[in-house]
Amino acid sequence: MYIWDDEWLARQSEAVIDPDLAIVDPHHHLWDIDGMSRYLIDDLHGDTSAGHRVEATVYIECAWGYRTEGPQHLRPVGETETVAEIAEISLGHGAEIKGIVSFADMTLGDAVDEVLHAHIAAGRGRFRGIRHATAFDASEQIRRTHSRPTANLMADPKFRLGVKRLGALGLSFDAWLYHPQIRELTALARAVPDCTFVLDHLGGMLGTGPYAGKRTEILEQWRIDIAELATCPNVYMKLGGIGMVVFGLGFENRATPPTSLDLVHAWGDPIRYAIDQFGPKRCMFESNFPVDRMSCSYVALWNAFKHIAAGMNPDEKAALFSGTATRAYRL
Repeated sequence: MYIWDDEWLARQSEAVIDPDLAIVDPHHHLWDIDGMSRYLIDDLHGDTSAGHRVEATVYIECAWGYRTEGPQHLRPVGETETVAEIAEISLGHGAEIKGIVSFADMTLGDAVDEVLHAHIAAGRGRFRGIRHATAFDASEQIRRTHSRPTANLMADPKFRLGVKRLGALGLSFDAWLYHPQIRELTALARAVPDCTFVLDHLGGMLGTGPYAGKRTEILEQWRIDIAELATCPNVYMKLGGIGMVVFGLGFENRATPPTSLDLVHAWGDPIRYAIDQFGPKRCMFESNFPVDRMSCSYVALWNAFKHIAAGMNPDEKAALFSGTATRAYRL
């Protein structure tokens, strides 16, 4: 359950920097979880209209809005149906949801075609790909993601067949994993070269449970694995997720939320390293809202990204803030 404190977030406010820079936010969610945790289109528009020039967004699956009846494998199509309808109804009232990435079980292999075509039909021209999250760690202290993955899932032959079907249909695969699994994604990207992959959240650098207090050594291995992954030309990198509690930096425990410069201090070096390896044309900044809202405000987050990119030329900035996302998700 993701719960954030609006009063706590309000304790930190800062002016928007470079407000005219166009942004495509390629990673956000919407949900209403039993009335306990809500983040719907008005909430999204409240954040995206808070001062930064966010022109479009990409919705990423979070197991919300599924069909409640019918064949089990087709129930995730309800998420695409729900978000596509919201996107159309909300046109003209804020940043447009131009892309939708939903879930389909890749272990269906070739049979996943039925689900993919159903998503395409339901997406009203917005469906762009699948995220079958594989974030798994053997430690019971690390939460497995909502899709309940098993170990080494990306090496499963049926899973790879499913991913091949994505590539054949011109769809992309979003990868949400933890940092020890980056090499598994590299192997998958090489095995399915005709599919476009997008690695979420900087590759999921864990900092809780058995990984707490080990950031230096984790970053050392992460750099090696990211450099190897970057040799795969069919992989893009999302630069974000930096407010996630599982990363272990404890922003959520502060008396006041972090400023943009606090975020830069914590994440500037890894983000710059990722950009150096992949290049701006294969990197995109992401909000990961509302998950990152547990740790920071939307304004501070995008200010941090702008600080990190301050020394880059206009073409590089355009790629990082909007161009790469537009190209990777065929917006």
